[in-house]
Amino acid sequence: MSKHPVIIEDTGLGLFQVQVRAQGASFLSDEPISSGGLASGPGPFDLLGAALGACTVMTVKLYARRKSIAVTHVQVVVTHQRDPDSRRDVFERSIFIDGAITGEEMKLLLAAADRCPVSKTLSAGSDIVTARSQYAIPTARRVEDETHIRAMEQACEEPAGG
Repeated sequence: MSKHPVIIEDTGLGLFQVQVRAQGASFLSDEPISSGGLASGPGPFDLLGAALGACTVMTVKLYARRKSIAVTHVQVVVTHQRDPDSRRDVFERSIFIDGAITGEEMKLLLAAADRCPVSKTLSAGSDIVTARSQYAIPTARRVEDETHIRAMEQACEEPAGG
């Protein structure tokens, strides 16, 4: 289990703007102006969609490379909405894969997409454990987290139905 934290803290600007630090990179997250934010970065559900899309592209590309499938370009478009009846969140993912690919290879690539670690996490749900911290965590550059790459590699080894 990864213990490499992603650190998020308010910037003091606007009501919703936060700075996110992960693996040495830093960016802003915010809400749109229409919701009282500064529109200075993607919102939390945008970040969830981005995580799903990024993981999907990475897993498809890794699977294609391992299976010597001639993929030249992968694009994923993710939208999010909440079903008004069930109150469940729905992420719709559209995947474009370009290259000299047979119909059977396309089926394998789409199956690999469904096995991407973020897709599996969102589909299964997660436990969230909350605790109060007595001190702020230093925001210096942290050690690289290899948890996701290991999970993608495992997804590429799973059989198509698993």
